Amino acid sequence: MRFWLILILVIFALRYLLPIVLRLVLAGFVRKQMRNGGFVVPPQSQPGPPPVPGEVRVDYVPPVAPEAEKPSGFKGGEYVDFEEIK
Repeated sequence: MRFWLILILVIFALRYLLPIVLRLVLAGFVRKQMRNGGFVVPPQSQPGPPPVPGEVRVDYVPPVAPEAEKPSGFKGGEYVDFEEIK
């Protein structure tokens, strides 16, 4: 009987009291971080000169991967006859 009573109290605490406690703790943490400047967005990279209308500006060009070498006379694999198995 005592086990069931403790189990019910634990489930009650997890279901109803834990969200309230977490909300209070997290709200206090967020307020403290905002006061201390903890949530500072880092500055973005400095933009260059403003683009001329009609001009395309590319900030990053990915490196070109070397293509796999293929034999010059290769036109595909050999033909394999397909037979359906039922």
